[in-house]
Amino acid sequence: MHERAALVDALREAGPTAPTLCAGWEARHIAAHVLLRERSPRVGVGLAIPALTPQSDRLTAELADTARDATAFAALVDRVARPASRWTPVTWAGDAANLVEFYVHTEDVRRGTGPVPPRTLEPELTRALWERLVRMARLSYHRSPAGVVLVVPDGARKAVHRPRGDHGTVVVRGAIGELTLHALGRGPAATVELVGAPEDVAALQEVLPGG
Repeated sequence: MHERAALVDALREAGPTAPTLCAGWEARHIAAHVLLRERSPRVGVGLAIPALTPQSDRLTAELADTARDATAFAALVDRVARPASRWTPVTWAGDAANLVEFYVHTEDVRRGTGPVPPRTLEPELTRALWERLVRMARLSYHRSPAGVVLVVPDGARKAVHRPRGDHGTVVVRGAIGELTLHALGRGPAATVELVGAPEDVAALQEVLPGG
């Protein structure tokens, strides 16, 4: 998968202690998380069941702690570069299980030190991201009292969340990759425009900052 290669390249360029968009995590934590998500049932369960999240966090931190120096980090990234066994449950759904995960974590690493030029995404990748984005956006925005419509300039448009109470709707406009980052909580680092009444924009930003 191209996005696995992109993540690996970003990790190798960043180095083990580079900051990321994930609070408290350096690049080595991203590498550890991705590897354990695919290969450790205990971590996979912890990501799905909130009560077990501390266990997942502990295992991720332990693996990350072994990769503080360049040599150990390179070995860890080499493991990330190799796809998981087909017997691993996370691979049963095919690329769908990893596409958004790899894309977002690649940007977590790339943008960890500040703004960088956006990557040029292949049309096939943007189409796949859009398909997954509209499916997960209802969950991503469900806590917003304001409605949400995702808009790609000169492209697709999708209402993903209805307003509640007296609130109106906010248009979140941007490239598909940037919309994906906003929906997954990376709004401050995403290049998106929020269009709507000030009170509705503020209500959305209380749930998902940025824009």
